[in-house]
Amino acid sequence: MRLTSILTLTCSIAALVLSLLCLFAGSSRSFLQSADVMTLNVSQIGQGEIFNTTSDPDDNFLDDLVNSAQDVANDLIGDAADAITERLNISDFYAVHVMNYCEGMFEPNGTADNAKKNTTNCSERNALFHFNPSEIIEEHLPSGITLEDLNWPEDIDRAVDAIRAASIAMFVFWCVGIGFAGFAIIGSAVSIFSSGRGTPCGVFVVSFISFLSLGIASAIATAVMAKATDAINKYGQDIGVSATKGTEFLGMSWGATAAMLVATILSIAQVCGGRRDKGFKSSKI
Repeated sequence: MRLTSILTLTCSIAALVLSLLCLFAGSSRSFLQSADVMTLNVSQIGQGEIFNTTSDPDDNFLDDLVNSAQDVANDLIGDAADAITERLNISDFYAVHVMNYCEGMFEPNGTADNAKKNTTNCSERNALFHFNPSEIIEEHLPSGITLEDLNWPEDIDRAVDAIRAASIAMFVFWCVGIGFAGFAIIGSAVSIFSSGRGTPCGVFVVSFISFLSLGIASAIATAVMAKATDAINKYGQDIGVSATKGTEFLGMSWGATAAMLVATILSIAQVCGGRRDKGFKSSKI
């Protein structure tokens, strides 16, 4: 029984579990909602600088809506923002996951320091899912209200469209990494009770492919997350729209990559160990 094979098996299992958790996070309202790729916060829409500098309140739909909400809420900003999103029929936040998105409301409101997410709905999973905030928000807006009424920046749409291909590539590499991690688990289990270098060599190949694929997927996820959040925060601040990165998701993603790197290194040690064992037996004979 080889200790290195047991360690390789353990690392491969850890990588597979973490990768699957990243892939299926957010599949329901209660499953790993904190492991989102990105969260789009629209709870403050209508509170941005652009609405405070409009010269004529009748020129923009949201100006009247903001003024009305603030009057009703007695100038309490958090309650005013809640009233705006309620009248617009949109959620406070949209949590983006690898294969779907979830939406919900902040409690007690979007401006509270201790605000908590209350997820109310999740979309169906789609293998080639790509989050398009403008389409999703426009679907929920009341009849007669468009994104133009919200002064929605087109630069956000252009930035999101630019990462569509990268999002699809990320999913493909993730699936490849998960598949070869499964092969590594099988090979490591076999090598525990086998001798020779054949099985460890095979484990090394599949472990390396899994590590490479998960690493590329994690790198793409990191780049996509950074580009999307930077664009939304840059162009959405004037209308009160912001985004935050999913740090827990990144930790799990890179953790899976690191686990497969260790498994790859251990498989190399198995191959070298088998080579030394064979040389020792030959010299003894």
